[in-house]
Amino acid sequence: MTARPPAPAHQLILVTGPSGAGRTTAIRALEDIGVEPIDNLPLSLVPRLLDGPPHGRPLALGIDIRNRDFSVAGLIELIEKLAADPEIEVQLLYLDARADVLIKRYSETRRRHPLARAESPAEGVDHELDLLAPIRARADVLIDTSDLTPHELKGEISHWFDTEGGGKLVISVQSFSYKRGMPSGIDIALDCRFLKNPYWEAALRPLDGRDPKVAAFIAEDPRFEAFFARTAELAEFLLPAYVEEGKAYLAIGFGCTGGQHRSVVMAERLADRLAEAGWQVSKRHRELERRGVAAPARKSG
Repeated sequence: MTARPPAPAHQLILVTGPSGAGRTTAIRALEDIGVEPIDNLPLSLVPRLLDGPPHGRPLALGIDIRNRDFSVAGLIELIEKLAADPEIEVQLLYLDARADVLIKRYSETRRRHPLARAESPAEGVDHELDLLAPIRARADVLIDTSDLTPHELKGEISHWFDTEGGGKLVISVQSFSYKRGMPSGIDIALDCRFLKNPYWEAALRPLDGRDPKVAAFIAEDPRFEAFFARTAELAEFLLPAYVEEGKAYLAIGFGCTGGQHRSVVMAERLADRLAEAGWQVSKRHRELERRGVAAPARKSG
């Protein structure tokens, strides 16, 4: 059997993208999964940082136009130099966003764009997007944050870079509204809109799927138990196969019309079943988070 080549001594993630696209959030998310972050290190010092013994864990270097010696040509030259070194594994993570989204973010924070100190943010955004186009084209991982919440961006980072689980599959079970579109990064999506809808019951409408009354109402649908049983069996059949394949992160989504009742009940119940079976599971209810009701629902009297 052919021996595997030795792992590179240094693992490096270069994190860049236009100002306002989420670079700081991404770096913090990388730190949360065990990557050592260093922000705004001058490009000229990067080779010196790697000139020594292995760090023991991956490094994430935040790089943008505010770096003291930043230039597009300089960053591309650095990437090519690092990629040519067999002792270094380098990945370029590019956080992107649409121009209108970046302009809106600057307008909301009332910050000046670093490339438009005296002009409008729109001019700075357009200039920066043009400037960074050659770097964007070289990205190993490109994440468009235009429609992502910070939580969703952190999920994307985990999806691409989390290797701390030692091979253990991390499962995210989510609920969402089809009116707002599917969340980014969903691997398996199941539609719950055929189930009995609590929205049309005045007493249940203001509650959500974590309330026992809502769950009991949906469970009265004669199709519910069969739907849940087959969904759980499918998940339990697939998960070991994904582990064997080396997959580190799996997102299962349940969608309904408003993302408040039916999808929440299914997500809660499947997450609990998988957790009871020993899987590492997290729950996420996108529409409830948007409404600011992410705390567990209280039992109704």
